[in-house]
Amino acid sequence: MLLIDGYERLLLFCGRDPRRDGARWWFTVGGGVEDGEDYVRAALREVREETALSLSADRLGPVVWTRNTLFGVDGQGFDQYEEYRVARVTAAEVAAMRVETDEARYGHRWWTVDELAATRETIWPKGMGDLLPPLLGWQEPGPRPPLHLGDFEVDKDNEGGAGPGSCQSPHRPVQVSRRSAPGSGSA
Repeated sequence: MLLIDGYERLLLFCGRDPRRDGARWWFTVGGGVEDGEDYVRAALREVREETALSLSADRLGPVVWTRNTLFGVDGQGFDQYEEYRVARVTAAEVAAMRVETDEARYGHRWWTVDELAATRETIWPKGMGDLLPPLLGWQEPGPRPPLHLGDFEVDKDNEGGAGPGSCQSPHRPVQVSRRSAPGSGSA
């Protein structure tokens, strides 16, 4: 999920791999699709679990990006198909957020487009500083076809890498994926 606040900032969580010293990256709200869920229900559940916000399905935009990726964290492999949708949140919702999930244990922050474009931090998906601006001004009625960001194997394709650094954020004020073990396929 691409959660956007009233200042046109994107919420990202910081991730680390305890088996790779210094490996750190930033990623969007989201997670796995559970049995019996479609991508919309999974997105709403993940937003609720990760931010304590209860959004309705009509708050989610259409799928704007898709991506396939293989990666590993803490010795576990993931073969992941991802769908990204935009959901705008109000100042009151941002103030009410409780980000206390395992996914955000290393930190979270709201990023401006300028910060995304200028950062040396690893942001997934790569190119967020270029990808996000067209979505912020998008007012066209009706759906447009999603942009497929590509197929990546993070350790081989270095899709942004996982560089060293700190996830500490000076600021404290959702992508749905179906995860499975590499090689087992995903929907």
